[in-house]
Amino acid sequence: MRRRTPEDSNGTPPQSMTSAALDSEAGYGAFERVAGAAESGLLLLCDHASNEMPAEYGTLGLPQSELERHIGYDIGVAGVTRGLARRLGCPAVLSHFSRLLIDPNRGEDDPTLVMRLSDGAVVPGNRHVTQEEIARRIARFHRPYHSAIEAEIARMRTAGIVPVLLSIHSFTPVWRGVPRPWHAAILWDQDPRFSTLLIDGLRAEGDLVVGDNEPYDGALRNDVMFRHGTARGLPHALIEIRQDLIGDAAGEEAWAERLARLLPPMLTRPEMRQVSAFGSRTGPVDPIFETT
Repeated sequence: MRRRTPEDSNGTPPQSMTSAALDSEAGYGAFERVAGAAESGLLLLCDHASNEMPAEYGTLGLPQSELERHIGYDIGVAGVTRGLARRLGCPAVLSHFSRLLIDPNRGEDDPTLVMRLSDGAVVPGNRHVTQEEIARRIARFHRPYHSAIEAEIARMRTAGIVPVLLSIHSFTPVWRGVPRPWHAAILWDQDPRFSTLLIDGLRAEGDLVVGDNEPYDGALRNDVMFRHGTARGLPHALIEIRQDLIGDAAGEEAWAERLARLLPPMLTRPEMRQVSAFGSRTGPVDPIFETT
């Protein structure tokens, strides 16, 4: 696999990159930032963008073919994210490490943060992972990714913009032998502002079966949407796209084009420019925002 250096989409170092983004131990960047205008009102997140591994971790003892599967990353999402950011001129933050190394879409105390077994594959490099090693991966990869998201949110808020967050994921067409009928799905917790618009907008296309909190539930404590959306009172949603629809460049571009057409009218709605507390189905939320 070609290794990417964290940089803006135009090839220049991103101004908002923190020093933690470029790991001092291995010269490895934890995230990729795509520059965009705060005034776009939209921040794209791609939590499982990459199946890359820092050289010191090799392939975690797995055949390379395993990293090319969905257990290594979300197939197609990086292309959709970059294509959508380019069309709308909005910023994006993409992870730059495999979810098997550590999953940025899990809280630091989540037992599935570092997977020892994933869809039938034992991960040798994680099988006997210590708490010390997990803490090392959190500091080197997990936290810098979240810090990059926080930096983009802060930049947009300083510009007087309440950013809308869209996290882009993908799911397998078949799970445990059962075909999945959905072309896409919207996952959400308690905040309906963005999710309901997305569900209605995608269903109105007429050629899509759209899941509402299926095949997964959007209420996951301390995941990316909880941490940066729910706790901050920002409008947010997670979209899952079926992987066979975005498994090549043409599919990625088609979905980027579709979303670029649907999203702008949604972003102009007044409720999408407000900081509001909706809570969570997972339990009490310690807010990190002012509601007034």
